[in-house]
Amino acid sequence: MDFNVVQILLVAVFAFIAGIDQFSFLESLYQPIVSGAVIGAILGDLQTGLIVGGTYQLMTIGNMPIGGAQPPNAVIGGIMAVIFAISSGLEPTAAVGLAVPFALIGQYSVTILFTIMSPLMSKADKYADDANTKGIENLNYMAMGLLGLFFALVVVIGLIGGSAAGTALSAFSEKAAWFMSGLGAAGGMMRYVGFAILLRIMLSNDLWGIYFAGFGLATIIGSIESLKGSALLIIAFIGIAIAIYDFQNNVKMKNNAGFVSVGGGDDEDGI
Repeated sequence: MDFNVVQILLVAVFAFIAGIDQFSFLESLYQPIVSGAVIGAILGDLQTGLIVGGTYQLMTIGNMPIGGAQPPNAVIGGIMAVIFAISSGLEPTAAVGLAVPFALIGQYSVTILFTIMSPLMSKADKYADDANTKGIENLNYMAMGLLGLFFALVVVIGLIGGSAAGTALSAFSEKAAWFMSGLGAAGGMMRYVGFAILLRIMLSNDLWGIYFAGFGLATIIGSIESLKGSALLIIAFIGIAIAIYDFQNNVKMKNNAGFVSVGGGDDEDGI
């Protein structure tokens, strides 16, 4: 599938904005579930964009930068997964697997940019001492511009290369079905890795029972054909009910803590 100049430019502009949004705007435009829909609409296949974006979002849900360590970049990875899925007709999980190298390139781009900008922090300190707000603004604008340019460049290279290799990739997927199945399995597994990272950070020992109960409910409800489509919503409502009940009990315990009486006397005894 070939893309025209307007589509390439629009994808580049969105990648530029999303790259800046990830670290500066924080409007969630960079999230794969959003970028997938936007890129899918630009490339003429909104449904595929939504499906692939949602799949990639599950993979990255627990990823977060820690200090200077950057996870595979969700912006570039999510955009390239949609591009591969639309240009080559790949399954979402296989497209996600193929997009991971581009996500790693995005990670390296961010690390390189942060390294370049580190020596300029002393310059920013000098501007702050001189109350030079304009100089600080220019440094920030330069950093954001370079970051967006990195992202746009990587995505355009991937878009042009992916478009040119679309037919060959489709033929390869038929000849090497075992390899594409492996990519699909890896891409499908990555969403659970994302959840595992999230659980490692958030889960406390007191919540293991609720976790296993939710897993059991998901298995039971998912096996009922009439409830399968709304299983996630049903489990969410059950989780909300448990959270409300637990919150109300904690509030009652705190309120009653101040009214605990101690035996051994009363007001009439003067104690």
